[in-house]
Amino acid sequence: MKKLAIIGASHFQNPLILKAKEMGLETHVFAWASGDIGETTADYFYPISIRETDAILEKCKEIGIDGICTIGSDLATVAVNHVAEKLGLPGNSIRATELSTNKRLMREAFRINNIASPMSIPADSIDDVPVDKRKYPLIVKPTDRSGSRGITKVFSDAELSEAIKLAKEQSFENAALVEEFAEGNEYSVESISFKGQHTLLSVTRKYTTGSPNYIETGHIEPAPGIDMDKIRKLVFPALDALQLTNGASHCELKIDDDHNVNIIEIGGRMGGDFIGSDLVKLSTGIDFVEAVVKVALGEKPSLEPKDHYNYSAVRFIFDENDAEALKKIRAEHPELIDAFEIDDDLSSEVTDSSSRHGYFIFHTGDLETAQRYLP
Repeated sequence: MKKLAIIGASHFQNPLILKAKEMGLETHVFAWASGDIGETTADYFYPISIRETDAILEKCKEIGIDGICTIGSDLATVAVNHVAEKLGLPGNSIRATELSTNKRLMREAFRINNIASPMSIPADSIDDVPVDKRKYPLIVKPTDRSGSRGITKVFSDAELSEAIKLAKEQSFENAALVEEFAEGNEYSVESISFKGQHTLLSVTRKYTTGSPNYIETGHIEPAPGIDMDKIRKLVFPALDALQLTNGASHCELKIDDDHNVNIIEIGGRMGGDFIGSDLVKLSTGIDFVEAVVKVALGEKPSLEPKDHYNYSAVRFIFDENDAEALKKIRAEHPELIDAFEIDDDLSSEVTDSSSRHGYFIFHTGDLETAQRYLP
């Protein structure tokens, strides 16, 4: 039986654990012990923080793993690729990991390779942002976080100064970026790479709370009205610029009213928020999670579309309005619901993606029905 190491044990990683077991693999899961579901669904669980890369490496040597992977976590890719490189297993290089997990290095790689992306300035304080570059609104973000943590849209010097402080507090390396605000609707692109060859799986239309924090409120795929060839021609060179050659990738971009496309960032992992684990399979028939496992084992993934629905979507629970939308679809079309979860208490404030109060995933045969239940 082949042995697969998995970094992370949260509910976002659990579909990967279950899929690997379904594929007949022995699962070895690494994460800080905190009562997450993967601690019990894994064949073997090791209470080692995902940041302790050398400790994970030594244990993987002892186990004799055949592959290592993760989904939905930028931080976990650091351990994945560290172990893969040291053990000669399929993965991405340490340099690719740096480029895809640090937004400052990512922007520089895009600039060198002429990839369309917003202007970006590393800033320890407002003094690092030249006055002629303070063309508001601006976006301030940590260099190394995901899930909308520490991101703020600002409209003045006073707001800029405070936002830089907040972003640094949220950053693992205590560093912030001040960026040009890119106009347009938000999308994400899910791709899988195998030995440097990229395949675009799906494009997702993203809904957010908007200014100032841009927390995702829902997603639908495939995104209506998208020129897939245009997206490929922009995203694939960007993946090459980041030296991503194996595994999943999640590209976030904006498209404005004039159809101009700007890449916001790319992660060398599957999109979270159920995009990679659920929506891709529902809307394309391609098992994205299985593909990630196969690439980690050095096997070419099967990417032939199978039976699927025309649209798949997820809506997140922030408040009573979202709870009512869940109640409505359960009453009108319960057959469309694939999964849902909702907290008993919806009173606490949602400050980032980790503090939302639940979700419901559903599928439809037509766009009009899907939009009826989206934010």
